[in-house]
Amino acid sequence: MKAGFGARIASLQSMLRRGLYGPQALAFLPATVLAAFWLGGEPLLILAALGMPLLFIAVGGGQVVPQEDSAGGKSADLVNLITASAMAEKALERARAANLATAVILVELEGFDDVADRDGEDTADILRDLSLNRLRNALRRDDVAVRLGDSRYLVLLGPSLRLDLEALLQLSTRLQSGVEEPASIDNTMRYLSASIGFCGSARLKDDATGKQMLEGAQIALGEAMANGPSAIRAWSENMRAAHREQTTLKSEVDRALANGQIQPWFQPQVCTSTGEISGVEALARWIHPERGIVPPAQFLRVLEESGKMERLSEVILQHSLTALRSWDQAGLGIPRVSVNFSDTELRDPRLVERIQWELDRFGLTPQRLGIEVLETVIAGSPEGIVARNIMSLGEMGCHIDLDDFGTGHASITSLRRFKVHRLKIDRSFVTRVDRDEDQHRMLAAILGMADRLGLETLAEGVESVGEHALLAQLGCDHVQGFGIARPMPPDQMVDWAAGHAERIAGAQRLGRGSG
Repeated sequence: MKAGFGARIASLQSMLRRGLYGPQALAFLPATVLAAFWLGGEPLLILAALGMPLLFIAVGGGQVVPQEDSAGGKSADLVNLITASAMAEKALERARAANLATAVILVELEGFDDVADRDGEDTADILRDLSLNRLRNALRRDDVAVRLGDSRYLVLLGPSLRLDLEALLQLSTRLQSGVEEPASIDNTMRYLSASIGFCGSARLKDDATGKQMLEGAQIALGEAMANGPSAIRAWSENMRAAHREQTTLKSEVDRALANGQIQPWFQPQVCTSTGEISGVEALARWIHPERGIVPPAQFLRVLEESGKMERLSEVILQHSLTALRSWDQAGLGIPRVSVNFSDTELRDPRLVERIQWELDRFGLTPQRLGIEVLETVIAGSPEGIVARNIMSLGEMGCHIDLDDFGTGHASITSLRRFKVHRLKIDRSFVTRVDRDEDQHRMLAAILGMADRLGLETLAEGVESVGEHALLAQLGCDHVQGFGIARPMPPDQMVDWAAGHAERIAGAQRLGRGSG
């Protein structure tokens, strides 16, 4: 009973404090004094003048209080997860006592590592402090902002009447704009990008804890970072279920890699001049014994978070070379298999040695292996181990394919320096090219540039006969996509290749007959 009464008193004090401290006080206090004079003359005016300071002291206004944390003490600039959970719990208790709402907002800033590498850790720390001050300046007095790591910030909102999804999205957008504003340090402009995830108490169950509210914001932030940069995501119950599924998959990924559940399927690439198979791309697939086929976007994220991308690279390479050798024995004549390598895998100092060893083990020449590298990786790695590995693989004889070309910022110098053999044009430039004149002109410009540079081209995501035909007319060397064939297990490739060869032979006979 006493505890409930105390909570109501604390809530009343908090409401009065917000009223007396906020900008609304500029209108409220003069109006109160004027009303006292009109209603009671000088005696009431004197009483109001004496009563206002007493009221100010009664609600705690006599203390000079810095930004408070949810436990009521001075907030440290940097807190750990245990402290953050306690702060969230206290914020939730305060909001419920006042029958109001609160929320946790997590902000992840990207760019500190680049600043530290270029200008030193001291400059990065200055930028971290500046970002924290920018967050605090965008908040109300009862709100709290602290650091939760080198690049993560925690915002706890004080009890509020209106904290629905729209209000939280607007606030998150305002915070994002504030911290992404370019900052001038030592006469140099620094740029950061902010991903934001938030969880409002209104979306939680009545018995939810502050720790659960913080976890909800963490889950939402994870989704934002996966869809970033500069994405904002709100927590929902469906998101928690998806996170639970991701956690389950993470616990199963080691076993899946070990027992062959994760293996490559192969998508054919076809020459536009002859119609023959010019290669295949190895695409990772997880065949789960209970879930069936797990979507690549889902399990690749799990592998990356688990630090298993290097192991995935080993598995896909071994299975791909095994398949290529078996196709040779079957007389299939597939010239090359292409394997994707991520930025993480390309940082392995033993990568070139490992690939050479695997090729020797299977009795295959380096020319039979394609190395697919994202354009963003080449654009962002002009020096260092990534660049050395790519150039060494090219010098060894492997074919270097620049994947998703058109989505990054690779320079023409990079294309030459990294010994790129082929540009894989991103599907965004291919879709509806036979019906969209702007797409047509853009693709023609890319193909013209590649031709002048002496580079082969492959169009990804070809889905219709019209797209295929137009790409051949424009001079694109190879095509790949659902319009040609969907990815398939290695044993199915034998039957598909045989059927494809028959179709090509039939078309040639028809052409000769028509002539």
